[in-house]
Amino acid sequence: MSLQINYHIHTIDSPFWSFALHDGHLIDDNLLPYLLLSEKQRLREEDPYTALIAELPVNQFVIGTSRFQLDINRAVEESVYLRPEQAWGLEVWKTNFPQTFLEQLYKKHQYIYRLIEQHIQSSIQKYGFFVVLDIHSYNANRESPTAAIDEEANPQINLGTYYNDLKWRELTDSFIHAITSQTLYGLPIDIRENVRFKGGYLTQFLNKRFGDKGCVFSIEFRKDFMNEWTGEPDVKRIAACKQLLINTVQGLKEYFAYEG
Repeated sequence: MSLQINYHIHTIDSPFWSFALHDGHLIDDNLLPYLLLSEKQRLREEDPYTALIAELPVNQFVIGTSRFQLDINRAVEESVYLRPEQAWGLEVWKTNFPQTFLEQLYKKHQYIYRLIEQHIQSSIQKYGFFVVLDIHSYNANRESPTAAIDEEANPQINLGTYYNDLKWRELTDSFIHAITSQTLYGLPIDIRENVRFKGGYLTQFLNKRFGDKGCVFSIEFRKDFMNEWTGEPDVKRIAACKQLLINTVQGLKEYFAYEG
C-alpha cells in the first residue's frame, strides 16, 4: 500500500514564499487502524487556518496532511511521532505500527525536501535571493479554556530568526518595523524574536544550504484568532492576520527594490 502526502504548490513571478507546513488535518486511510488519537486531539496541536493566512501574493507551499502523520517541520528521523515526548506527551500510534509504513513516510519527507530545495534554487537562480514566510500558530492557554494567557511569556507573534545568517539583520529589523507599524485586531502588535520558538527544520534546512542567499521568517501567531481548545475560528481575526502579512510582503518588495 502506498501512503499519500497531500500538498499544494502555487508559483508566481516572485522571490517570496509562504509556507503552511502544519495546517493539514488529513490522515491516510491506511494508517487509521494504527492511530490512537481522536480528531479533536489532533486538531489541538495542529495549526488550523494557517493555510488561509498563507494565501498571500507570493509563491505558496501548503501541506494538507496532518503533522501527526508526518511532520515536515522536523528532521526526517523525528518526523513521525513514535514516542510521547515527541508529541506533547501523546501516544500517537499503536505499538504494531508497520515498519514498511514508517520507511515510506521517511521517503516522503525526503521527497518533499527535494521539491522545496528545487523551488528555492529556482528562486535564487531567477532573482538572486529568496525570503520564506514560514507560517504557524501556537497554543498559549494550556492550563484550561478559561485560564488567563500569560502575555509576557507568550508574544502575539513569535518571530523565529535564530538560524538566519547575520547578514539579514537589517532585513529582519525592516520586517519587524513593517509589522509593528500596523495594528492587529485594532491593537498594537507584540512581536518578539525567538521567545517561544526559534524556527523548525525548514529554516534549519534552508539556512544550511542557502543562508547567504536568503532567509526564513518563522511566524508563529498566538492562537488568538481561534479557540485553541475547540478549534472554532474567528473569521475576522484570521482575515486580519492575512491582511497584516499582505501589507508586510509589500514592505519586503519595497526593501529589495531599494536595495537593488
